[in-house]
Amino acid sequence: MILIVDDEARLGQVTAAGLKARGFDTHAVDSVAAALSFLDENPVRLVLTDLRMPGASGRDLLGMLREARPELPVIIMTAYASVRDAVALIREGAFDYIAKPFEIEDVVATIGRALKLREAEEDNRRLRQELRDKFDFGRLVGSSDPLRQVLKRITEVCDSRATVLLYGESGTGKELIARAIHDNSQRRQKPFIAVNCAAIPETLIESELFGHVKGAFTGATSAREGRFALADGGTLFLDEIGDMPLALQAKVLRAIQEQTFEMVGGTRSIKVDVRFIAASHRDLRREAEKGSFREDLYYRLNVFPIDVPALRERAGDIETLSLHFLARHAASMGKRLTGFSRPALAAMEAYRWPGNIRELQNCIERAVIVAQGPVVEVGDLPPYLFEDRPKLARTTPSALPSNLDGELERVEREIVTRALRECGGIQARAAERLGITERSLWHRVKKLGIRITRSTD
Repeated sequence: MILIVDDEARLGQVTAAGLKARGFDTHAVDSVAAALSFLDENPVRLVLTDLRMPGASGRDLLGMLREARPELPVIIMTAYASVRDAVALIREGAFDYIAKPFEIEDVVATIGRALKLREAEEDNRRLRQELRDKFDFGRLVGSSDPLRQVLKRITEVCDSRATVLLYGESGTGKELIARAIHDNSQRRQKPFIAVNCAAIPETLIESELFGHVKGAFTGATSAREGRFALADGGTLFLDEIGDMPLALQAKVLRAIQEQTFEMVGGTRSIKVDVRFIAASHRDLRREAEKGSFREDLYYRLNVFPIDVPALRERAGDIETLSLHFLARHAASMGKRLTGFSRPALAAMEAYRWPGNIRELQNCIERAVIVAQGPVVEVGDLPPYLFEDRPKLARTTPSALPSNLDGELERVEREIVTRALRECGGIQARAAERLGITERSLWHRVKKLGIRITRSTD
């Protein structure tokens, strides 16, 4: 919406009508006070204001908006135009100025430039955020059958506007899959807005989703757009929706079904065009049966479900993902690392990865920091990868280990870690318990990368 501020009410109305005839949604007011009141309760894309008005001036309004809404373009109209005034206004933050009397086409052209600049700035901010995020979880790297099934489901649904529900454990890359659906849809040029429903306090999540008007609650000093409005034309990803407060679910259901909502504290219905993707690590059907999740919202979300596999179900992708993360982190740290030793890779493939791809990425980043040679060795991996493993089974002719060095190193690490734990982290006692010298134990601890924790008992 374009907000026009002019104390000459007739001129403001004529300007509003001229812009409306050219496709702009407009509203005219005759004072700065009325403008501020309107801005508190309505989403506005640009302000077109007269410079000289009784009481607060257009320059005063410009200053207020630069402080409270710096992203909002302001165009000044003035009958007292001069080069000095124009330069001063632009230095103070105005996008441009228009000299009265003006032709409506000149106003349209100036507004068009301002809106294009704002859209470009928003796209740049969104792009910067996407560049920070786009490498998370391996960018769907891998070729295992479970991943291929997910990719097939993405290709089936991306061109529709159907609501998608992603099921999967934390760290499996549900947001990345949601982005892949958006990026391959007809909405790819519009915003992808993600909200983690579990990360926002219950008292703030309604405002975060729907926005609020000024004074809606303590601390609401100005109006603020919510994620539903920001996602207009694009995709809204509601991550961990199973953690959303039950009381808010009815409003979310209405917004999804009717594509309309009201800001917190507001009365005006706002229409949007949004594609919804939701995700949860919970079984929402079971939560609905228990009464902790609305059954009608569950059925509205569960139009096109996709099960996202855990990393332990994608064992064939661990090496590919590990090499992907290795290249990324080695480049960022300026290190030359070519890969993993066979024992290191065997250790990673034997681990169950309860934290999934996020945990693997953190593991590789830590290994790159620690590694001193051209490849990542077992000793460069975090010690927890080797804790609480099943003891080595008694080998029989039909159950020989496929990697003897790796298996022996794993057993050695398990024995040394257990001795240190039972001796409270005191190396002298652990060495005596194992029947080796303290120096020999120290070399093993260093070689195996074992972290020693002393007991405080």
